[in-house]
Amino acid sequence: MKKKALLTGILILLPAAVFLFGDTKRTKAVKAEGPLIIDGKLDEPDWKKAQVVKDFVQFEPQRGRPASQKTEVRILYDEEYITFGFFCYDSQPGRFASQLTKRDSDLTEDDAVFVLLDTFCDQRNCYYFGTNILGTQWDGRITENGRTNDDTWDGIWKSAGHRMNTGWSAEISIALSSIKYSPGEDRVWGLSLGRSIPRSLEYSFWTAPFESPYKVEQFGILEDLDLPRAKKKMLFIPHIITKIEEKKKTEFSAGADAQYAFSQQVSGHLTINPDFATVEADQEEINLTRFELQLPEKRNFFLEGSDIYSQRIRLFYSRRISDIYGGAKVYGKAGGYEFSGMTVQTRPDRDEDTASANFSVLRLKRDVLKSSTVGLLLANKFVDGSSSGTAGLDTSLYFSDRFSFTGQMALSYGDFKKDNYAFFLRPSYDSSTFHIHLRYTQLGRNFADNGNAVGFIKDDNRRELDSAVEKIFWIKKWGIERVSYDSNYNIYWGIEGTLRSWQIDQELSIDLANKLSCEFDVAREYKLYEKDFWNHQTGVSLGYNTREWQSVRISYEFGRNFDLRFKLVEAALNLKLTKDLSLQYALDRLIYDPDPEQESTWIHVVRATQYFTNDLFVKLFFQSHTAIEKNNIQLLFVYRFLPPFGFIQVAYQRGTAGFGETSEQGHTLFLKLTTMF
Repeated sequence: MKKKALLTGILILLPAAVFLFGDTKRTKAVKAEGPLIIDGKLDEPDWKKAQVVKDFVQFEPQRGRPASQKTEVRILYDEEYITFGFFCYDSQPGRFASQLTKRDSDLTEDDAVFVLLDTFCDQRNCYYFGTNILGTQWDGRITENGRTNDDTWDGIWKSAGHRMNTGWSAEISIALSSIKYSPGEDRVWGLSLGRSIPRSLEYSFWTAPFESPYKVEQFGILEDLDLPRAKKKMLFIPHIITKIEEKKKTEFSAGADAQYAFSQQVSGHLTINPDFATVEADQEEINLTRFELQLPEKRNFFLEGSDIYSQRIRLFYSRRISDIYGGAKVYGKAGGYEFSGMTVQTRPDRDEDTASANFSVLRLKRDVLKSSTVGLLLANKFVDGSSSGTAGLDTSLYFSDRFSFTGQMALSYGDFKKDNYAFFLRPSYDSSTFHIHLRYTQLGRNFADNGNAVGFIKDDNRRELDSAVEKIFWIKKWGIERVSYDSNYNIYWGIEGTLRSWQIDQELSIDLANKLSCEFDVAREYKLYEKDFWNHQTGVSLGYNTREWQSVRISYEFGRNFDLRFKLVEAALNLKLTKDLSLQYALDRLIYDPDPEQESTWIHVVRATQYFTNDLFVKLFFQSHTAIEKNNIQLLFVYRFLPPFGFIQVAYQRGTAGFGETSEQGHTLFLKLTTMF
């Protein structure tokens, strides 16, 4: 066992010395002499002095060819902001689509522009910012040279768009205080600039052609930046909440968040009595497996900076943490190291009969080679005088623009002292239209028994092989835009050698020029539980305009699942009812035959958002799940007077419950006030 662990460690940490280098595009930013009004018009005199960035190249559909529409970008900066101005010319200015108004919507579904900034020029991580003609904001962080994308990060920045006779223009102005960088003269950042035109499935970039828009090592260079340290070091965000629930006593609570910049590279975050009550409920899902579903994190304290904890074997899963008294965390990057630490204290839960517990996690990553990293993660739960948790090493190695290797080895500790190890090895090859990987994973018999105190390990006692092939064909003939094919094969045995599962998935999708799309998928699997099960499913899906936000899709699947015949109908509808009112509807209809556990169900989900201004809006969320008698509604009114942190919030809830639980909460009204100092 020791020899096996040693060999695994060597393979995980083994670097390569061969890299492919190409020409790197470069540009400069100009220091603004006067104030800039962020209105999308680019009419201040300083814009005429800025260097013009142009000659965008298609990433899709015709990789490497000049963009079909001309784009020009200018860059200015001052003591507080760095600002990007876009001129997006369009030969058909009446056809560009800008529908999305909700912050953090996926703007690749709109005509939009994007800025990606590698502020440490480490060729690994970057911030991204996107906007459309409506000034809608989409931001986040990309880490590990494109392997993970965290769209939960929110920065402080301004944006606006403006319609022109020849197309449209936009401004993106980013507060230096909201991003991390190294202050000083003649600084260099990595830079990528992009534009999406969804009606033609086109994505073009200044730095293309490359293998992926998120491949940070292939960014261009923004040079000659004289950057001061951001002026504001401390941010204090108090809040007060009143809760009025029928047949219960009115509750009043208060709390606060504080952020402090120890330097421009390192910051800390403290929270006391955070508000999780008005977070949107988890959306109910159909689960045809016997494994636990992994649910997305929605609580702000755990969201910010969560990308650094992302791993294939998930050693830390913040959803294991319930309501908390408070917590603290620190994040920074300096000297080739990226690090984050967090500790929180939970409240006791009378319903679950659990005591107060401390959760702590430490993450450390080291830059190696050109764009690669090695990392360490430790996560611990301490309750009633005992600890349990996980510890492990991981790496992402990029040997060239297309060939990479990821690996991980870990231990869990707690009540079980043996068979508590895990590791995986995964080489992969990626191009702009092709992906292939082979993965071997081994999980000890008791790894999850300890590890799930802090992590998410859906199963253990397995030796697993997984392989996948994905290919995109750009046809552009006979009314066909593109064809995509995905194939995945998975098999695993118990540690003792018993075959426990194999599964084959095949999927073919076709996008047509008339905005119709169709998808066909087939799955066959064997599972060993209390007996042998032979499951299979076949599905077909039809969609219209799925390349843009305003779309409709319906799918039908049928097959056999654990000796029960089933039919599953799913539908999704996104509509823009007015310029400022959007509606989303999703339906799942599951029918089992026979149905001994009465699991056949209807699931309805409705989301609606009405924007009066970008900072004054109303959101509705409703869902029902007939099999568990769940009816949940949330209505939220928000006025942001100091976005993104200062706002007044009025929320109505009824039937709120945890995932998979029957609704119990009565009519409830929340009033929350948050400000920022």
